[in-house]
Amino acid sequence: MQQPGSYRGGPPRGQQHWHGPWNDVEHSRRARRGRLIFPVLFSLLVQLPSVFATFNPEHRPELLHLPAGQFWLAFALTVAGPLALFARRHFPGPVVAIVAAAAAGDLFVLGPDNSPVYIALAFAIVSAITHDARVWAWISVGSAWILSLVASILLGTSWSGFRIAATTLGILIVFGIGESARTRSERIAQITRIRSQRRQSEVQAERVRIARELHDVLAHSLSQINVQAGVGLHLMDAQPDKAREALASIKETSKSALDEVRSVLGVLRAEGSAEEDAPLVPESDLSRLEWLAASVSTQGVEVTVSGHPANVPQATQLAMFRIVQESLTNIVRHAKATSAAVELGVKDGFYQVTVTDDGTAPAPSKETEGRGLLGMRERAELLGGTLEAGPVPGGGFRVAARIPVRSTGGKL
Repeated sequence: MQQPGSYRGGPPRGQQHWHGPWNDVEHSRRARRGRLIFPVLFSLLVQLPSVFATFNPEHRPELLHLPAGQFWLAFALTVAGPLALFARRHFPGPVVAIVAAAAAGDLFVLGPDNSPVYIALAFAIVSAITHDARVWAWISVGSAWILSLVASILLGTSWSGFRIAATTLGILIVFGIGESARTRSERIAQITRIRSQRRQSEVQAERVRIARELHDVLAHSLSQINVQAGVGLHLMDAQPDKAREALASIKETSKSALDEVRSVLGVLRAEGSAEEDAPLVPESDLSRLEWLAASVSTQGVEVTVSGHPANVPQATQLAMFRIVQESLTNIVRHAKATSAAVELGVKDGFYQVTVTDDGTAPAPSKETEGRGLLGMRERAELLGGTLEAGPVPGGGFRVAARIPVRSTGGKL
């Protein structure tokens, strides 16, 4: 038994008007069929009556009585051009040549005074030019018209100068329309291509930004967790209280890391959706530097923070926080340091942040410079600033970043 609300062969009565991707496809197919059929029907409507009646403007239309052979030849030439238009999309060059030949033949069979404008030729010319067959169009139409003029002279056919000039001008106008349509189509294709490339560049930039955020968050947090886990395992039997503190630190660090990862991934979750709760950028700023210093101090590196510049833009705060975070992570992992100093300030129109340690590990070279230093340098440069990193005379390592005060910045 058919369930209520279900249907076979179509939607229920009263719900016939519905939409979906298949409707759009069907609508597009119908539009293409319409664009394909219309020139054929319109050409036949304009051209076919000339086989049966005269259309001399000086007289009323009269039935045209042609010999059977001439009638069928005129009929074949009149319908050949419109019917050939069915193949204009796949074979635009041969089609315009066939239609041009049919138009020239029709001109001689019916006579220049009786034959109307061979409208199929106009459609064939425009189609050939817009489908990369302009050489076919110029050569075939030009040859057909020149040969028609030469044949009219040899056969002694009387063509008025006005008819010759009007036909020539009409052909040139149609070619101009075709060239204009081709230029417009190429311009639209170029704009579409530029927009697509720009969209891809924006997507790639967003991926790099998110990857940089995740690297900074995870590298710092996992480094802390690794160190604290080692401390906890080492002191578990001898000093259980210290081991408990290490586990508590691991819990706090992992929670903070998860919050920051959610904040970063919130960009993806909120993209194109109606979620207003998902933050568009991570909320880390300079106010969290004390927390960051305390979390690093628990790992055996004493960190001090000095300087508190006011009215720092959010983008600059995020960049400075990440630079400090990555610097402290590198100190814990590689520097073998016992202390580090973070200094913030404003000088000569630049926000400045400096991280110095007393480590003994060798400084990384340009060849071995890791993603951490590269990411810090990218953050500063995106805001129009600079970053320098290198050993300090007497021992230790120093990272110094300068960001313009009036930098508007971009996505970080």
